[in-house]
Formats: sequence, C-alpha cells, structure tokens
Amino acid sequence: MQRSRDRMERKNMDEQNQCQRKMRVCVATCNRADYSKLAPIMVGIKSHPDEFELEVVVLGSHLIDDYGSTIRMIEQDDFDISSKLHTIVRGEDEAAMVESVGLALVKLPDVLQRLRPDILIIHGDRFDALALATAAALMNIRILHLEGGEVSGTIDDSIRHAISKLAHYHACCTRTAEQHLIAMCEDHSRILLAGCPSYDKLLSTSRREDYMDVIKSWLGDNVQDHDYIVALQHPVTTDIQHSIKIYGLMLDALISFNKKTLILFPNIDAGSKGMVRVMRKKGIEKHPNFRAVKHIPFDQFIQLVCHAGCMIGNSSCGVREAGAFGTPVINLGSRQTGRETGENVLHVRDADSQNKIYHALELQFGKRYPCSKVYGDGNSVSRILKFLRTINLDEPLQKMFCFPPVKDSISQDIDHILETQTALAVDLGGTNLRVAIVCQKGKILKKYVHPNPKTFQARMKLMLKICADATRDAVGLNCRLLGVGVSTGGRVNPQEGVVLHSTKLIQEWSSVDLRTPISDALHLPVWVDNDGNCAALAEKKFGQGKGVENFVTVITGTGVGGGIIHQNELVHGSTFCAAELGHIVVSLDGPECSCGSRGCVEAFASGMALQREAKRLHDEELLNGEGMDLKLAEQITALHLFSAAKQGNAKAEAVLNKASTALGTGIVNLLHMLNPSLVILSGILASYYQAPVQNIISEKALLSAQKVKVVVSHLEEPALLGAASMVLDYATRRMY
Repeated sequence: MQRSRDRMERKNMDEQNQCQRKMRVCVATCNRADYSKLAPIMVGIKSHPDEFELEVVVLGSHLIDDYGSTIRMIEQDDFDISSKLHTIVRGEDEAAMVESVGLALVKLPDVLQRLRPDILIIHGDRFDALALATAAALMNIRILHLEGGEVSGTIDDSIRHAISKLAHYHACCTRTAEQHLIAMCEDHSRILLAGCPSYDKLLSTSRREDYMDVIKSWLGDNVQDHDYIVALQHPVTTDIQHSIKIYGLMLDALISFNKKTLILFPNIDAGSKGMVRVMRKKGIEKHPNFRAVKHIPFDQFIQLVCHAGCMIGNSSCGVREAGAFGTPVINLGSRQTGRETGENVLHVRDADSQNKIYHALELQFGKRYPCSKVYGDGNSVSRILKFLRTINLDEPLQKMFCFPPVKDSISQDIDHILETQTALAVDLGGTNLRVAIVCQKGKILKKYVHPNPKTFQARMKLMLKICADATRDAVGLNCRLLGVGVSTGGRVNPQEGVVLHSTKLIQEWSSVDLRTPISDALHLPVWVDNDGNCAALAEKKFGQGKGVENFVTVITGTGVGGGIIHQNELVHGSTFCAAELGHIVVSLDGPECSCGSRGCVEAFASGMALQREAKRLHDEELLNGEGMDLKLAEQITALHLFSAAKQGNAKAEAVLNKASTALGTGIVNLLHMLNPSLVILSGILASYYQAPVQNIISEKALLSAQKVKVVVSHLEEPALLGAASMVLDYATRRMY
C-alpha cells in the first residue's frame, strides 16, 4: 500500500511540474504583411509570461533597406528579437526566390537548434515561410500554421497547401478554409477556426480621432477624408510579364483619374524590379498626385485604408482587411481570384486595358459598403492562446492524416497477378469501323470490324456499342483495360480529344468530341489522335521505328498522310496540322487535290489519284494490255494500273512514274526540313513505292541526306496499334 501511495505522489508531482513548465513558442516573421497578423499573437503570448516563453525570429525582407527595413517596427513594438537571419538573395526573379529558400534552409537549423522551441508559429504562403516549415518539420518541431486552407489563385496556393501538409496544427480564418483543410485530410481536432489576428487590432483601433493627422502626414494637408486612393500591387510569379503590364495599366488609369494616391512599393517576389522600373519610367515618385512609399506602420496603414475613397491593386489586404471598414476595393488580375470577399470588392480579373480599370475606379471611388467580418470578429488571439494551452507536448509528434474511407484492395489471387494489361483500340476509317483489344506486346487479342456508318449519330452509337461489347469480352479474356485509344482521319486536337476537321472520306465528322462520350460510357481514360500520327506511334513502339530517335512515317493508301517523331516525341504543331504530308505541294500546275489546292503529293500518289488515272486510261481504252481481261461490270481500281504497268503498258508506267516522283519529291522536302534518320512507308501501296522513292532520294536529296533508308512497315494494323500505344506506352502518354 505504501509503495502504491509513493507512486501516486510521484505521478502527481510529475503532472504538477508538467503543468508549471512554460511552453516555448517561437514566432517567425518574414515581411511586413505577415507581421501585421503575427504581432497581435506575439502581444498575447508576451502578456502571459507565466505560461509562455516567446522567441522571435526575424528574416526575409524585414532586413532589407529597399523594403523599408521593417525590423525597426518590430523593435519599436518592444519585442526582444532572438535571431536575425539575412536570407534574401537579391535579384527579384524566380531563381532568386529559389536561392533565398535554400539560403534560409542553410541558416535555420542552427537557430532552431539553439532556441529549441516547443512550437513554431508560421503565417501564410510566402516562400520564406515554406523554408521555415521545411526546416521545423525535419527537426521534429511542432508547427502551428496561420491562414491555411485559403485559395488565392496563384503559386501562393501551392506554397500555402505545402506548409499546411507540414504543419501539425492550424488556425484558419473562415469556415470555407476549415472545410478545405479537412478535405486535405488534416485532423479536424487540430484545426481551430480562429479568424484573422489582424482583425483584433484593426476593429479596435480603426476609428481613432487623430485619423486626419495620419492621412495628412502621408498625403499632405489638402487631402480630404474618402477623397484619396490607396494602391498596392504585387507581382504574380506564375505570369510575371502580364502582371507588370497590368501594373502599368493601373498607373496610367490612376494618373488619368487625377486623385491623390498613396502607392506602396511591391513585395520582394520575382517581378518586383520590373514593376518598380515601370513606376519610375512613368515618373510616379515625382508626380504631384502620388506619394510612393516602401512601408507604412500597420496601425497607420489601417487608418489610411479605413478612410480611403478606394483601394486598388491585388494585395490580400484589399480583399481581407479593407472589408472590415466597408472601403471600396478594386482587385486586379488573378492573384486573389479564389479569396472569399465582402461585397465591397469589384474584381477586374482580365485587366487588359486602361479604360477598363478607369471605369472600375469610376464605379467604386467614394462609395461606402457595409462592414464585413468574413475574416474575423476581433477575438482571434484569445482563441489561439486557448488553443495553444490545449496542445499536449507529450503526445506523439508524428502527425496523422484523416484519409476518407476507400474500398478494400483486391486480394492477391493468381488470376489478378496474371491479368493481362491491355488497351482498347478504335480505328475510324473511311470504310470500316474497327475495334481491338491489344496487349502490351502489340498482339491483337480480339478484333471487331463493321462498316462505318455514314451519319454521325449512327457512327457514335455503333462505336459505343462495339466498345461496350469489347469491355465485357475483356473480362472473359482476363484482360485489364487501361484506357481507350482512338485513331481517326482528319485534323485532331489530342489535348481535348476533339476531331476539328474531317477528311471527305468520313462524313459528318467535324467538331466532334470523341473523348467525353467514350469516357462517360466506359469510365476509362481516352486518347484521340489523327490516323497518321497513330501510325507513327505504332512504328515507334512496335515497328521499324523502335529505338529510332528521329523518323518519318508516310502512309500511302486511299490518301497520303503520316506522322513525325522528332527526338522521341510525336510532333503535333501549334494548330495540330503537322505531318499533313499528303498536302506538300510538289507541282504548281498539278491535278486538283481533295484539300482544294493543286499539285499536292496526295493528288499524284494516293490510291484515289491512281484509281482516277486508271479510269481515265480505261475510258480512253489505253489500260488494256496483253494478258489483261477487264469485264464490263468490273470496278476499275489502282490495282489495274499496276497490272497494266507490269504487262508493259507504257501509259500506266508513266502514271506510276509520275506518282513515285511526286511522293519521292515530297519526302526529299521532309528530309531537308526535318533531317530524320529513317523513312517508313506504310499502307497498301508502300511496297511498290519503296524502291522508286529510295532512287529519287539518291538523285535529288542533299549529299548528307542521300543515305537515309526507306523501309516498308511490317505492321498489319498500324492505326489500331498506334491507338493502343497512346494508352500503353508511358513515353507517349506523357505528351498528352
């Protein structure tokens, strides 16, 4: 019994010591914007010295003169700074931002190891904050992230969400942000809906009696309440040049609007130097209507925003803090697109003209709106302090994610292990509609062939029916379908899965979305491309082009088409018109082509062109030769032309010689433009054209291209195999 009492006493003493231990809280601030949110929390922590021990780390643009040396503001607020880190690499471009993150990661470990905080408080979505979160997470320091779960529409989103995934605790501002964090699999019990800490200060101090003194100190004695503009525009790092253009248009509109304007310099993000150059080029710093400043203390900035006639730019202050005063705001561009706002914000997302921005100023300037409390009610800090007190420092540090329930994985039976990965390939030709189940090695396991209907509705209905039948048959064949690849004639946008323009061989086949109906019906991913491109892909994966970095495939069938593989990638072109090889013009006064032009390769060398010439010779009774027996009812085709030439028919030989010359000349042009190492002929006429084309290359090509080999494809179903390769081959899929 005595031992039991001793153990209980020791346990109680340990618990008392734990309760008496102060929580060491480190607050890291990187710039003037995040300090306005962190300062109220720092004041709250400092006011409870019996519970918390405050450590302050200052880094980033706080320490740079060009951005106001805002560290002085922290010192004036009577905070003891534990560590100052120079982490900014100047340059104000993308590379400088990356280097700044790297420099911060080099310097932070020593500081964090020396301070040994129990918890690190980080704000927002800046690149400096990402370095802080990374260092703390790797050093097993708990992280409280402020303002996670919000959406703004730029690279800031990616950084903000990355910090949220590293953080152990979250203090968010809105109900929507809370739901976003939950959707991101964060533990609901570690999320506090606190509101924005800056609201605690601005709601309590915004209506100071000396506000006119503040306004006049920054804008002069002649300015009146609600008769000036506050402008603050930052670069958008994912579209720097466009954001600089918008900045210039904003300045032009403000000059024309002719109102007193207080304009703050942009932040340190990539592109800020370009903005400052635009400002100076337009003479803003010397303009009588403008006052350009690098920094304003937050309590004075509150007064200026509260009593402004309008605020313009893309600062989060416009969509967040300004709403608490009902100040009209014009938000320019995409930087704050996803933010929740009050009715005081007018978005000009496509700010592409000075007139549009000027018109927005006319609509907003001088208005007053109802005060909005979307981001807080003035009690954020007390909630955050209470939340900190509930954190158990003895609980496991490893954070847990709350993933939604998923179906149990398939058990590892022998049928599942041996299941064959396959693709469903579709070839929409001028005559037939063909569907096949194709395995990884290019073997066609089952094929379906039907006449291609003439109308759009009938064609789509038949295609979906055959595909549905094939998916059912795939189960019986123990095949797992990875997706659907579609090869079709005409010009195709493979990114959208849409047939833009069809050939004359397939009617009612322009502006057709193939991806959506097939994907909706089969619940599989769908890839779509031109039949010539598919033939090239088939050669690359299964045929003569395997292992060849640069080659051209030329299809010689009913028409003439092809595909280009350059540096192992399929070439589509800017408007998906690349590799229309049949429409290379080789004669200015040649026969009319199906495209409407004259003298194209297809007009000379396609199956349709040869059939046309065969009929002409037959009508002139010049096609018959010795050993040829043409029946009256027999349809004349290109094969009759070949037979006649084989029998020594000079007219037929002349036609075929002209066709070979046209095709060879077109391929020589390709050799001189693309310099491939191989030409692959595919289609029913390929074997006939191989030798003549090789001879023409030897005669007409430049010396360095004369040794390029011309080979005949050995693939029986290039369109189907190419359609399958879009699904099966990772290197091909990567391009789509």
